[in-house]
Amino acid sequence: MSEKNVEILRAFIATWSPEWTVEAWERGEAMDMSFIDPDVVYEDDVLPDHVGEAYHGHEGWIRSAKTWAEPFEWVRLELEEIIGAGDRVLSFHRVRSRARHTGIEFDSRDTEGAPLGYLWTLRDGKIVHLRAFLDREQALEAAGLSE
Repeated sequence: MSEKNVEILRAFIATWSPEWTVEAWERGEAMDMSFIDPDVVYEDDVLPDHVGEAYHGHEGWIRSAKTWAEPFEWVRLELEEIIGAGDRVLSFHRVRSRARHTGIEFDSRDTEGAPLGYLWTLRDGKIVHLRAFLDREQALEAAGLSE
């Protein structure tokens, strides 16, 4: 099951537009939402605007993404690694962005030094839960894969 879920996640990530913008999210062009269960739950304590909030369903997922993308002209998530563990799969991404009002570019490798991690839970080929991490060890521990 783990390898199948890794391949599903790879296929989903392959649908992501190269640059996420608020406008791309509004037009429904940021990613293929058919990979995501309609009752998905997304949790993110990484971004200050998201701390302590769980986003529910496709509408919540899109609202959280637009909140994240709003200050930027674009955001790029570049896949660096996928690790499978049954129905849970970890992905780690380099994040780059350009601030909308200043034009300053950011690179997660320059600021935090660690990739953004996502712990995905899949059921019946659909993403049912997602949690974001800035700490690799915490992500691995949450997936039961501590190094």
